[in-house]
Amino acid sequence: MKIDLNCDMGESVGDCDMGNDAELMRHISSASIACGFHAGDPIVMRKTIELALDHGVSIGAHPSYPDLQGFGRREMNMSSKEVHDIVLDQISAIKGVCEDLGTRLYHVKPHGALYNKAARCSITAEAIVDAVASIDSNLIVFGLADGELTRSARKKGLKAAEEGFSDRRYEPDGSLTPRSDPHALISDPQEAARQTLKMAVGESIDTRDGQQIKIAADTICIHGDGKNALQIAVAIRSLLSESGIEVASISVNKIS
Repeated sequence: MKIDLNCDMGESVGDCDMGNDAELMRHISSASIACGFHAGDPIVMRKTIELALDHGVSIGAHPSYPDLQGFGRREMNMSSKEVHDIVLDQISAIKGVCEDLGTRLYHVKPHGALYNKAARCSITAEAIVDAVASIDSNLIVFGLADGELTRSARKKGLKAAEEGFSDRRYEPDGSLTPRSDPHALISDPQEAARQTLKMAVGESIDTRDGQQIKIAADTICIHGDGKNALQIAVAIRSLLSESGIEVASISVNKIS
């Protein structure tokens, strides 16, 4: 079996460091890199792409609402055209850096509040997908498993990867527990690893209130800004390896 392990990265700005990208890159197969609207800047983008190339990690864009102060986690009232244009802008920026470095962009994964809105709102999802398609129809769209974004991508004829989360708890309807809830995050590396393994092999996981649901995941995320992100990544790779599961880039896995 194979599973893609992705991480949100490149979220430093200037001299303000965020996350441990250099170490995390050793344990993942895909990197979703901030494009400057919630974090990151042109220099950080370039450095993170170079780091990904050094480790054979597939590169993706991580566009957000224009919300540096709120780290992209505040939902904004934007028209579908505005959403289309901000996503187009961000993908174009990182795609240009990739091409300058002689490599390519493989996927697009919205960040934070934009990701959550696209999971439940078809209008927002379609605006994002239209922006992706207008840049490169070969790009893979990452979205919450069984959400509107992946459905919209397939309707448009794009490939989509259903995403699960190693370090987040779920609600019974398959949505992520809001970060405002004190139990939203999984900080224990072993618990995160067990949840990842269950998703990778198609077993049910526990929701926040103890119910059981299945998350059909093509790719599983570790949040790079998490306090225990590196320890979680190490625990996940160890458990997956013990279970005979290979971590491989989404670009080489078969998805629809």
